[in-house]
Amino acid sequence: MSSDETPNVPTPRNSREAVREKAQKVHAKQSRARIMRRIIVGAVAIVAVAAIGTAVAMAVTSSVSKPTLSPTGMDADGIVVNTAPSVGADDVPETPAPEETEGGGAGETAEPTPEPTQSPAAVDVHIYVDYLSPGAGDFERANARQLAGWINEDAVTVTYHPVSMLTASSNGTKYSLRSAAAAACVATHSPEQFYPFNHELLVDQPEMDTDGRSDVELADLAIAVGVDDAKVVRNCIENGDYASWAKEATSRALEGPLVGSEDLVLTSAPMVVVNGEAYVGSLKDPVEFAQFVLTVASDTEDSSSPTPTPTASETPAA
Repeated sequence: MSSDETPNVPTPRNSREAVREKAQKVHAKQSRARIMRRIIVGAVAIVAVAAIGTAVAMAVTSSVSKPTLSPTGMDADGIVVNTAPSVGADDVPETPAPEETEGGGAGETAEPTPEPTQSPAAVDVHIYVDYLSPGAGDFERANARQLAGWINEDAVTVTYHPVSMLTASSNGTKYSLRSAAAAACVATHSPEQFYPFNHELLVDQPEMDTDGRSDVELADLAIAVGVDDAKVVRNCIENGDYASWAKEATSRALEGPLVGSEDLVLTSAPMVVVNGEAYVGSLKDPVEFAQFVLTVASDTEDSSSPTPTPTASETPAA
């Protein structure tokens, strides 16, 4: 029996078209989603690139606008000490007094310690110091007393050169470099206090392979020795104004020649150069160092113009 009603089901063709249409809608929806994702990713990438570009531009601008600063009052990367305040008895040992010989006779003494006397041209002494070097501390403790006396008598001209050979020996804090830069800050802004600051850095050193003083502590020490314009000195030290200079000055000394010499180069710190000749004796023996100064001064006087010839002191008979 036939019926006039048509089944309410799609024909195969209609089914395919519906599926196709749905697929097209899904595809269109996914395409829009992909397009949106691409737009968002592109926007983020543009922002990131812009941020990186800005950072690079700022870094370049900063490096261009802030050239390496050079300390003032330092000739050939060193500062001349014209006056040396008396160092405390607790800071350095007494210069050994002449001892009696085995014979024990009155007035018979060991070789006396040379003492410089005034003359038209002082002996020229250059001391290259790394404030982390134990040897630099040893030399300062042993010789500070007699060096101060010679300086105040105008018998020697002493120039200190801060260097940074041990920058890698302080757990990554670069104490050697930072302390040399701090010394340059004091030399520039408060030169009269350089000697006591230099002295304190050397006689109270941190040990090798420790962090050393922080920049704040270095600034505190500078203020403690009485620097002028404490705020300026503190800013200079804490900002590391002369860190680049300290690094470059060390490179110059390593390349040589050292000031006053023909072919000497920096090989260690401390390195002490007297009238162009390197001292290779004991860093802990002030008598040996004084004898070296006497010998070099005498040799220089014989070959050129007069220099302050250290004279041997005599011990009166008992």
